[in-house]
Amino acid sequence: METLTPTEVAKILKLHPFSVTRLARQKKLPAFKVGGSWRFRKDQFEKWIERITNGLDSRR
Repeated sequence: METLTPTEVAKILKLHPFSVTRLARQKKLPAFKVGGSWRFRKDQFEKWIERITNGLDSRR
């Protein structure tokens, strides 16, 4: 299982890393914490992107 950091996700989404962690806290991005650090499973993140770009996610 490959994971991404908030900084890596921020680069992909062209957002600030603080915005990425805020969205993770709000459960708007699929994420989990390891210790005090947010991590994103790459496969779940890619599925999330697929859902929102196809208009299938009503939580936007």
